[in-house]
Amino acid sequence: MTRLLPGILAMAIIVVASNILVQFLYGQWLTWGAFTYPFAFLVTDLTNRLQGARAARIVVIAGFVVGVICSLIGTQIMLHGDGYDYPAVTLRIALGSGLAFLVAQLMDVHVFNRLRDGSWWRAPFVSTLVGATLDTCLFFTTAFAGFLTFLEPGNDTSWATEAVPLLGQGPVVPLWISLATADWCVKIALAVIALVPFRIIVGKLVARVA
Repeated sequence: MTRLLPGILAMAIIVVASNILVQFLYGQWLTWGAFTYPFAFLVTDLTNRLQGARAARIVVIAGFVVGVICSLIGTQIMLHGDGYDYPAVTLRIALGSGLAFLVAQLMDVHVFNRLRDGSWWRAPFVSTLVGATLDTCLFFTTAFAGFLTFLEPGNDTSWATEAVPLLGQGPVVPLWISLATADWCVKIALAVIALVPFRIIVGKLVARVA
């Protein structure tokens, strides 16, 4: 378990930071959390490459537990605005966050493990591509899609279903589709950037062991 501690701590820091930063907007279509959360895939992939799939799953479960705790705390924190109180984290966002994290990260582990014997970049890139796509679809659909209002009838998500041009200039779609699209683009861009530290860290640690 001691060998897993760096991965668990890194994952916990990323999850906590993302849960905080997701509350602050960066521009019109993104939150600051979009720039921190994708590095969870880097932690998972590094653990998988260096310590195996079982170790990576343990790190993912630890991150999931931290995320659930953060979400539960958030649902109990009441904010005040527009004349009424509302929770910092709604039930749908908590559900979407937990479901998306667990499914996406475990899929990342599975895909990485299937591709681990190929070119060095293929496993981390493809697994993150698949995981990030799943994460984005599951989170934004669960948290904001109109057909899932029954999950939390008291939560008004009409702002997210407002019809607007995609990213301000494309076809007219619900606002949450634009938010999801921008989020996904950032995740994929960071997946490419993360290949650099992945290569460096793996190379140094493997050389040290050798």
